[in-house]
Amino acid sequence: MMALCLSVRCVKALENRTWRCLTAFRRSRQSDAGRQDGSRWERVVGLEVHAQLCSKSKLFSGSQVQFLAPPNSLVSFLDASLPGTLPVLNKHCVEGAVKTALAVNCTINKRSTFDRKHYFYADLPVGYQITQHRCPIAVSGNLAYNLCVGKRHVIPKFVRIKQIQLEQDSGKSFHDDVRTQTLIDLNRSGIGLIEIVMEPDMCCGNEAEAAVRELQLILRTLGTSHGNMSEGQLRVDANISVHRPGEPYGVRTEVKNINSARFLARAIDYEIQRQIEILENGGKILNETRAFDYKSGQTIFMRDKERKQDYRFMPEPNLPPLIIYDNETLPSNVNPHQVVNIDYIREQLPELPNVKRRRLVEKYGILVEHSFTLMNEDGLVQFFESVVEQTQASPKKVIGWVINDFVALLKQNNLRVNQSPIRPTDMSEILNLLENGCITSFSAKQVLTELWKNKGKTATQVVELKELGLIKDQKKLEQMCQCVIEDHPEEVSEIQKGNWKVINKLIGQVQKASRGRTSPTLVEATLEKKLFQRCNHRNED
Repeated sequence: MMALCLSVRCVKALENRTWRCLTAFRRSRQSDAGRQDGSRWERVVGLEVHAQLCSKSKLFSGSQVQFLAPPNSLVSFLDASLPGTLPVLNKHCVEGAVKTALAVNCTINKRSTFDRKHYFYADLPVGYQITQHRCPIAVSGNLAYNLCVGKRHVIPKFVRIKQIQLEQDSGKSFHDDVRTQTLIDLNRSGIGLIEIVMEPDMCCGNEAEAAVRELQLILRTLGTSHGNMSEGQLRVDANISVHRPGEPYGVRTEVKNINSARFLARAIDYEIQRQIEILENGGKILNETRAFDYKSGQTIFMRDKERKQDYRFMPEPNLPPLIIYDNETLPSNVNPHQVVNIDYIREQLPELPNVKRRRLVEKYGILVEHSFTLMNEDGLVQFFESVVEQTQASPKKVIGWVINDFVALLKQNNLRVNQSPIRPTDMSEILNLLENGCITSFSAKQVLTELWKNKGKTATQVVELKELGLIKDQKKLEQMCQCVIEDHPEEVSEIQKGNWKVINKLIGQVQKASRGRTSPTLVEATLEKKLFQRCNHRNED
């Protein structure tokens, strides 16, 4: 509720700009829909997000969790479903689920239960999955996210969260088409997951992608999940349907196990268009499960969609109800370190992404889109704030250097912020030299590049070694300007005719001759002085 109130205030503060942007966005979508569909359709999208919890051991066993471990090397008797083995709940996973639920404004159920969800696949040896279908750990939340329209417009949006439930992961199947066999790796079997079930409040791929990216940021900020989709730590199922305005929801299809936010948007948009085309041609939508082929950009049929009764949910007999406490209900005779306390976890919550973005904009006066860029790179916010603290430059100038130059170097070298040879102290020293007039902007970029290549040196040392300091000798500057004027008679003639825009070319030539070590403003003033003197001298003659 607090996040809802804050976002409402934010919307009111940006009401005029946001409303114009939203109206334009809706009109463009309606016109696009009219061109593609020939008529108006309501699109309905709901998501089920499975996030792997950060834990050294699995949800119900003591087996280690390790990515890319040798196949079937991290499998306990319970994971392999040997008779007589019993599950033991991992307290750390429960705390991660509670932390996530609090971050998305869910109501925590102090008493939740576990169920068996039956289905028979080779990567699920026991024949059922332990989950929380009927009475999950948390319900009734909301996720605030922002939909970016264009480069400078951000629309605050919400998606309701139906429930968050704890469940165990299955194993992994590897299909060998050459030998026509399937291999099973049970290392992943039993790893703790939280399933975040979102209500069908979205209507396109862009909204779903933005919501998942925001959730991914929240999970990483909390430390409850790494959220690395390429490693399967975050997987998304999308439920999609279309219907005419005013009519009941249409038959939905489910696109399973999408492991990229970008592919999620493509899969949803394709599936929406596929359903519309079928209905326009008089066909029917089948309740089925589909997969997304990223190479063709299409969804493909997998199997008929199971119904709830197909799973034959039943209470898990080997696990008692999960009891969670708060400060009021915590018994005096219970060790507080052995139970999960909602109030204690709430007090330990870090600054969440939406709050941090708002703080960055208000404190430093940067643009909203810049706050998104800072948040999208892990560790970049800390880098930016550290530079601001150590430099004389304004935050608006710092943000430009961090986003445009520092991030560009990271991407060119495929590195993360914590792997960069450039430290905040290096960046702040460069900006201080620039602010004090010791170097030009062009030279500052050269210093940054040199520091990237030569770790351990300081910016001042690079300036002295490479002779990148600003040329302040007026006589030397006048000599350079005079040489440029003499070497470019055509440009000088154009200027004498009144075309002063050509002087920019002369300024560029002086900059080139000085290797960017001259102030453009000072160069322009010196050139103008020389040109006026030249003109007056000719008039006298």
